[in-house]
Amino acid sequence: MKPKSTWKRVRKLFNDIHLWMGIAAGLILFVVCLTGTIYTFRTEIEEFIERDKFFVQVPDNGQRLSSDELISIAQNEFPGQHIASLSVPNNEKRAYTISVVKEGERRGTSHLINPYNGEILGDTSTSSSAFFMTMFRLHRWLMLDSSIGRPIVGWATVIFVLLTITGMVIWFPQKVKAWKQGLKIKWSGNWKRVNHDLHNALGFYSAIFLLVMGLTGLQWSFEWYRTGLYNVLGVDRSRPAPQEEQKPEVSYEGLTPLSIEATLAKAGKVLDYNGNYSISLPDAEATTVSISKSKVGFFAPSGSDRIILNKYTGEVEEKNIFSEKPFNERVGSSIKALHMGYVFGTFSKILYFITCLIATSLPVTGTLIWVNKLKKKKAAKKNKSKLQPRYSEQPSQLATT
Repeated sequence: MKPKSTWKRVRKLFNDIHLWMGIAAGLILFVVCLTGTIYTFRTEIEEFIERDKFFVQVPDNGQRLSSDELISIAQNEFPGQHIASLSVPNNEKRAYTISVVKEGERRGTSHLINPYNGEILGDTSTSSSAFFMTMFRLHRWLMLDSSIGRPIVGWATVIFVLLTITGMVIWFPQKVKAWKQGLKIKWSGNWKRVNHDLHNALGFYSAIFLLVMGLTGLQWSFEWYRTGLYNVLGVDRSRPAPQEEQKPEVSYEGLTPLSIEATLAKAGKVLDYNGNYSISLPDAEATTVSISKSKVGFFAPSGSDRIILNKYTGEVEEKNIFSEKPFNERVGSSIKALHMGYVFGTFSKILYFITCLIATSLPVTGTLIWVNKLKKKKAAKKNKSKLQPRYSEQPSQLATT
């Protein structure tokens, strides 16, 4: 009998690792992947369910109220509270979003406002928000206390990454001729063959996306991993901002700040493209205002551009353009988008949704493959035990022949 080749031994080792890790974490990964699939289009689903709140009718004249008028309306609607920010969408049919912060609170509540008549349409929570929060907690903590559920999901994700890597090794064919077979599903075969091909072929096609999801998702489970990830990327988030050249103090006493509408117009000249604005409204003592803008479209990148303007003169005091950042910084600031799938707008979300569906199916198809192999081995063992007595019952006859 010829000894097994090194490659066959490696495949056998990886196959065993793949099998037992899959059995150990299969149920957890099924829940995590299923909830991730559901969560992918959370925003779109919520806005569809309560479309009348997120989208408005455009009047015949198509004339919006100014941003300053809308902020004034919100201040009257929420007296004694701070209007922290205003989001101005590029889509003329969408409502504006105003963030309102109560005194003593760190986080505000986002309210939707009709830009054509100033009507407050309600906050951004919907009837399905509780459902999606449940999906989120299942995805992150399995509905357990976060100190318990977070590491469980984290180590299951580590196994998920190893399953993807070992699966690729197992998939890699020994002969070039076998490559085509590993890339397609033989729908004409029996259900066992179809199930096997679904596991192998779909796992191969989704492997890169699965690795990205797994490797980015681990940062929310382990602090040491998050620190290491950003160290590898060369991005130090704790690094203090570089000291700028000290500028002479300028007195703006007696000057009137630019209106929000004029400030946005100034920003539009610097960020000259179609996009969604978000403007942070400063305290009265501040001399600058921060504006972010993100591109829109089916392939729109997730990274946003940010500028800081002098609120009295409109001069640009700081400019942070996403496309001009070094590659490692662009990746570092896109970790969440890479994990959740909106890194390239709706296009990448569709890809991620399909990939998450495949990931959800893999524990199921993998378990069926394992069960079928167990049945096959059991049947072979049973047949062998039936054949064995035939030769042992008549030893004399066998000896004479």
